[in-house]
Amino acid sequence: MGDKNTKTSEMFYCLLESPVGNILIAGDKRGLKLINFQDGPNAQAPDPKWKEDSQFFRAVIQQFHAYFGGRLTQFRVPLAPEGTPFQMKVWKALQRIPYGKTVSYGEIARRIGNPKASRAVGAANGQNPLSIIVPCHRVIGQTGDLVGYGGGLTIKKTLLEHERRRVESFFTDLSSAGQTTSLSS
Repeated sequence: MGDKNTKTSEMFYCLLESPVGNILIAGDKRGLKLINFQDGPNAQAPDPKWKEDSQFFRAVIQQFHAYFGGRLTQFRVPLAPEGTPFQMKVWKALQRIPYGKTVSYGEIARRIGNPKASRAVGAANGQNPLSIIVPCHRVIGQTGDLVGYGGGLTIKKTLLEHERRRVESFFTDLSSAGQTTSLSS
């Protein structure tokens, strides 16, 4: 996504059609800064100063198509989110949640070394500007309930079901090929 050494605040954006509705993608030469669900409750319009340029996001768009097509489980694009040190720590922990898995806010709090900060983790999770790529949709309530998501619970549920189907398909393919997934002998 451009030369990382260029110091500029020029922002670019594009709109991507996806199975969960239109997604606003925005960033600068350092990396992605925003992924926003245009059909969600917190839809954000592009800033009038931003330049529309889908070519700038060619690699990101390809990876989104691969993700929604079930061929990609981890994005590899430069990220440049802006947040507090605590938010950045939480967002880094979110990136370690495996595809198709979920964890609780309390588990994320434990993973970042602050086990009593589950509410603060929830707040940071809610401020994640890079949905899907920084997979905040994989964080659920302590009881397993789907709670809170900037894109709305319908989108969260759709993303989790998409990943679950892909994981199930993978194991079905292994089983059909005669490979075992059991650890016992």
